[in-house]
Amino acid sequence: MQEILFRDYPRSIALRQIQYENNGNPYGNSNPLLLLFDQVQQSYNDSPLQCNVRLLRESDVDIMEYRQPGSRAVYGCLGLLQVEREMFLAVVTECLPVGEIRPNESVFRIIDVEFHSLTNNARYSISTYASNRTFYDDNSINEQSSQQQSYEHPCTQLRKLLSNGHFYFSSDFDLTKALNVRSRTSSADKYTYDDHFLWNKFMINELLNFRSKLIKSEQEEMDACGFLVLAIQGYVGIQETMIGSSNVTLSLISKLSCKRAGTRFNIRGIDDDGNVANFVETETILKLPEACFSYIQIRGSVPVFWEQPGLQVMSHKIQISRGPAATQPAVERHFNELQSRYGDIQILNLLGTKEGEYILSKEYQDRIIDLNGNGLENRVLFTDFDFNSICKNGNYENMAQLFSMIGEKLEYFAFFALDKETNSPIFYQKGVFRTNCMDCLDRTNVVQTALSKDTINTYIRLMGDISEYDIESLQSQHSILWAENGDSLSKIYTGTGALRSEYTRSGKVTWAGVLTDATKTVNRFYINNFQDKSKQEAIDLLLGKLLNSKAIEIHDPVNEAIREDILSRLSDYCSKSTINVFVGTYNLNGRLPSGESLSPWLFTFSDHEPDPHLFVIGFQEIVELKAQQIVSADPEKLRIWEKEISKALNSRPGQRSNYVILRSGQLVGTALVIYARSDIVSNIRNVEYVMKKMGLGGMAGNKGAVAIRLDYHDTSVCFVTAHFASGQSNFEDRNRDYHTVNDGLIFRNGRRLLHHEYVVFFGDFNYRINLGNEEARDLIYQENFDQLLKFEQLTNQISYGLAFTEYIEGPITFFPTYKYDNGTDEYDTSEKARTPAWTDRILYRGNKIRQIGYSRAELRVSDHRPVMSSFDIEVIKCDEAAKKKIQGELYVAKQKTMSRSIEKQTALSILESVEKTVHSISGNGEKRTSRSQFNDVVITNGDNELGKANYARKFNNPPDDQDNITTTDNSNISKETGPAVGLLINVDESNKKEELPPPSSDTFQWWTDYKGDSSSPMVVDKSVINRKYRNFSSNPFYELNPRLIRSMSLKPLIPSKSTTSKSVIRHNSLGSILRTNTFTEDDDEFLAKTPKFGDLTSSAQRGI
Repeated sequence: MQEILFRDYPRSIALRQIQYENNGNPYGNSNPLLLLFDQVQQSYNDSPLQCNVRLLRESDVDIMEYRQPGSRAVYGCLGLLQVEREMFLAVVTECLPVGEIRPNESVFRIIDVEFHSLTNNARYSISTYASNRTFYDDNSINEQSSQQQSYEHPCTQLRKLLSNGHFYFSSDFDLTKALNVRSRTSSADKYTYDDHFLWNKFMINELLNFRSKLIKSEQEEMDACGFLVLAIQGYVGIQETMIGSSNVTLSLISKLSCKRAGTRFNIRGIDDDGNVANFVETETILKLPEACFSYIQIRGSVPVFWEQPGLQVMSHKIQISRGPAATQPAVERHFNELQSRYGDIQILNLLGTKEGEYILSKEYQDRIIDLNGNGLENRVLFTDFDFNSICKNGNYENMAQLFSMIGEKLEYFAFFALDKETNSPIFYQKGVFRTNCMDCLDRTNVVQTALSKDTINTYIRLMGDISEYDIESLQSQHSILWAENGDSLSKIYTGTGALRSEYTRSGKVTWAGVLTDATKTVNRFYINNFQDKSKQEAIDLLLGKLLNSKAIEIHDPVNEAIREDILSRLSDYCSKSTINVFVGTYNLNGRLPSGESLSPWLFTFSDHEPDPHLFVIGFQEIVELKAQQIVSADPEKLRIWEKEISKALNSRPGQRSNYVILRSGQLVGTALVIYARSDIVSNIRNVEYVMKKMGLGGMAGNKGAVAIRLDYHDTSVCFVTAHFASGQSNFEDRNRDYHTVNDGLIFRNGRRLLHHEYVVFFGDFNYRINLGNEEARDLIYQENFDQLLKFEQLTNQISYGLAFTEYIEGPITFFPTYKYDNGTDEYDTSEKARTPAWTDRILYRGNKIRQIGYSRAELRVSDHRPVMSSFDIEVIKCDEAAKKKIQGELYVAKQKTMSRSIEKQTALSILESVEKTVHSISGNGEKRTSRSQFNDVVITNGDNELGKANYARKFNNPPDDQDNITTTDNSNISKETGPAVGLLINVDESNKKEELPPPSSDTFQWWTDYKGDSSSPMVVDKSVINRKYRNFSSNPFYELNPRLIRSMSLKPLIPSKSTTSKSVIRHNSLGSILRTNTFTEDDDEFLAKTPKFGDLTSSAQRGI
C-alpha cells in the first residue's frame, strides 16, 4: 500500500510506501521507498512522450516540495498512458480482498482507479466519474482554484471500464498463470506474466522493463512495496467449506484473453494470428490439507472469420467473411497454440441447426476436418451437441447424453494435483475441453459447470471415505461460484448477467428465472446495438490498439543513443520483396456472365507476371439499381460472378497457382473481391472491410464505395472501389463523392486511407468529356487522345487540385470505356446518344509502387468495357525477434561505452580537485605532488584503461565483475559497492607531515572534530561532498551529472540529401525525416522500371 504525493512545479508524482502494524495503524518508516514519475520535456511535438522514473529513499528527495491531496490510500500503479498528447499515471485507489487461493496467495478485486496527469500545463485528475478539470492558481499552488470548468476527463470511459468490478490482481503471485504453470516456476518470477491475460500490459510494460534493469536487491524492495499491479479481467471467486474436520478452500478463476478483446457484436470469430473473441481460461482449484486440485477448461468464439452485420433483432444473421482456404491458416495457428499450451483438445460445439447457427457450425466442422487432414500431430476431436434442442424446456438432465459421448476423454484428460508437502505434481491434466456456443456464455457456462462438478467428484472420491453431506456442501459452493462466474463473464461481453444462471445456481428451472432471462435478452439487444461502441473504444485505448496509441517511454539515454544504430541495422532484421497485384474494375449494368471468356481482362499482363500474388476485382451495378434494391444488397449475383472469376483463375491453360477468395464485400451494386494465391495467404494479416453509402445523402447504397485493407507482411495496402454520381455536368458532385470516400472511410481503431502505405482507388467515377457528342467521336476516330484529355473532367479536376490530388494515374492510351450498346462494339446509338467517356479509372499512391500496364479489355456483356492495371509493390517483412536481439546487443555495448565515458570524466574531474588540494597542503606554493606522480595507480574497466590517478571514486553502480582497481605496487584498494562517500583519500606515507590530521575512528572524525586550520581545503564539508557526488537515484537511466547529460544529449537525425527519398516524407519521433516505407534509402532502380504504356488495344476497341 502507498500514498500518493504531488509536486506542482515542475510537475511530479510520487508513490510512497506505507506499512501497517497488526492493529491496523501505520508505523513510521524513517526512510520509506518512493517511486517518482515526471515527464521529460520533448523536443518535437510528434516525438513520443517520455517519463523519468526513479526509485529513491525519502531522504534523497526534498519531500517538502510535495503535497498530499488527501488520506486516500493507493494500492499500486497500473501504468502510464498517453491520451490526447497528455501523460497519465493510473493508480488503484480502492480494492476489496477476495481471499486466498492458497497460503500467501491473496487476490484483490479492483473497485476504483484514478488517472493523474503528469503534463505540466494540465494538472488535473479524476475524482468522480463526472469529474471536472481542476486548475491550480499559479500564485497559490497548494490551493485549488474555485473555478472549475465542466469538462469530461479524457480517461473517464477508461476509468469506468477498469472500475467495473471485473478486474483482479495479486501482489503475492502471478495471477495470469494457472497453478500447473506456477508450480514449475519460482515465486520470484511473478512478473514473468502470460501476456494473453495481462490487460494492462500496454500501460505497464515499460515500468516492468525499468524494474528488470534494477539490481536484484532493489527489485525485491520494489516488489515488497507493491508499486506495480498486474491486472486480469474475468472472475475470481473463493468459498470456504468443510470436508470432514478439515477446512478446504474452493476457488474459481476465469481469465479473459486480451488478444482479441471487445464487445459482443464488435468482435467475433478469429483473427489472422489465431486469436478468437471471448476466449476464457477457467480454472477450478480445491485446496485441501494434503494437496491442491486444479482443473482447466477453455471457451472461445467459433474460430472462423464471421460477422453479424446490421441491427440484430432477436435473430442470428451470420456472414462468413472469408473463404475456406483463406481461413485455414488462422485456424491452424489457433489450434497449434492451444495444443502447445494445454495438450490434447476436444471441441464441444453447442450450436444448433436453425438460422445462422447451422451455417456457422457447418463451417467450423469443415475447418476441423481440413485441419486433421493436413497432418496435425494430434488430431482435434469434434463433438456436436445441439444444446437448445436436446435440453429444451429446461430438460438439462439430458446433458447426460453429452457425457456419454465424451466420457472416455473426460477420464483420460483427468486433472492436475499438487502434493502440499513436497510441492510436486501427483496428477497431470493431459488435455482440455474447448466449449463454444454462439456467444460462449449461457449454454457454455452450463456445460462447463457440469464438467467441473463431475471432475471434482472424481477427485474427492479418490481421497477415500467422504460423506454425502460433505459432497453436497462442496457442490453447493461450487454451483454458487459457477453462477457468479457466468454472470461476470456475460456482463463483460454483453452488458447483462448470464441466461440460465438460476439453473446453474440452484439446479432448478423456475418461472422467475425464465422472466429474468427474458428481461436480460431485451437489455442485451439495446446495449449491444446502441451502447457498445464507446465501451469498445475504451477497451482499445486500454490495450493500445487505437491508431494513435503510443506507449509512454521510460527515459533511457542508452535507448536514445542506439536509435540511429538500430535503423542502420535495418537490413539485419527486415527484408524487401516485390509482389504483383492485378486490379480490375467493371460496371456490369446488372448483367450476369454470358459465357464470354474473361481471359482478355484477367491475363492481359501475364507476360510480366503469369501468377500475380493478388487479383483485386471491383464491380459496379452488379445488380440493377432499382428503387427496391438501393437500401439492401442482394448477394446472389456477386456469388455468381465470384465463381465465374474463380473458375477463370483456376482453370486456365498452363496454370501454376491456385487462387482463393481472401475477402469480399458488397454495397448494393458496388462490390469488391480479392483473390489471393493460395501459397501466400499466410503472409496476409489484418484484413478489414468497410463501406460508405453516398446515395440520398448517405442513406442509400446506389452510389458509394467499398474498401478492403490488409497487411502483407509488415506493409499496409488498401483497395477502394467506388461508384460516383452520374450525369454529364455533375463533376462537382463527383468531387464531393471523392472527398466523402477518401476522408470518410474509417476502419477499426480509427485507421483511414491516409494511414496506409499504398492505396489503389478504382471504379466507375463517372467523369465525362466536356465536348459535344459528334466532336468527341471525331477525335476518338482520329485516336487523338491528347486533345480529348484536355476536355476530360477528371484530368482537369486533378490539375485544379479539386480531386485525387494525392493519387497518380498512368497514361491513358486506350479508347473511352463508356457507353456502348450492350453486346456490341458501337458507342451509344439510343436517343440519348451519350458522349463517350473514360468513366472507368484506376489511380494509385505509394512510395514503392510501379505500374506495369493500364488498359481495357474487350468484354461485351455490359455497356461499359472493363479496365485493368498491373502493379509491382515493394513490401517489407520484419523479424521482431531478430530486431529485439540486435537491440539488446546494441544496448549492452552502448551502456558500457557510456559508463566508461562517465567514469573517465569523473576521474579527471577528481584528479584536478585533488591536485589543488595537495598543492594547498604543501604550503609556500610548492607542489608536493605532480601529475606525473599519479602514474602508480591505474583505473581500469575490463580491458580499457580509463585514466590514471592516485585518488579514485566509484559511483553506486550495480556490481560488475569486470570492474576493478589495481595498483602497480600491489597495494590493496577496496572496491566500493555501498553508497558513495565522495573521495577516497590515499596520501603516500612519505608525503605525510604534522599538519595533516590524525586518522579518524569511531569516536574521532577529522572532518568535524579536528581543530587545525579550518581554512585548509582538507577540512571537508560532508554535505557538500554528498550533494556533489551522491548517486541521486537507483534508476539505471538517471544521469548523475547535469553537465554529462548535456554532453550526451542526442541531436536529431537529419538524413543527408543522398538518403532522402523523393517520395512522401514524415517526421519520426526524433524529428528525423523518414518515409512511410521502412527502408529509408531511395531505390531509383525500382521506380525506374516503369514501362512506357503503348496502345495495347485493338481496332475493335474503337467502337466507331
